[in-house]
Amino acid sequence: MKVKVAKWGNSLGVRLPKSAAESAGVRAGSELDLIVEGSGFRLRGAAKTSAQRLQELLDQIDPKNVPEMVDWGPDRGSEIIDDDYSRGLIVPGPDGAPVRTDGTSRPIGATDARPRRR
Repeated sequence: MKVKVAKWGNSLGVRLPKSAAESAGVRAGSELDLIVEGSGFRLRGAAKTSAQRLQELLDQIDPKNVPEMVDWGPDRGSEIIDDDYSRGLIVPGPDGAPVRTDGTSRPIGATDARPRRR
């Protein structure tokens, strides 16, 4: 399919024929990725970020389709984690970096878990 390049401000633009736009699912305001290949171009739909995909999934949740909570019973064996993170002594700080809430200056990541029997 041939199209003409037109001047658009300081840039160049290409009009997409209606049939091509509809078949590709493109409409006004759609974001596209422009790939330069040698002496040519390729346009394709912009890939969604993981945050956009997660938001789409979350938008589908409503009170009718929320799964019931399942009680699996108490933790057993190696799934029991007893460290400063699980006790709430280390939390995300204002910049997202972990900070201690217990006032100690012990380095984060220092061995603070009780030894487990195997």
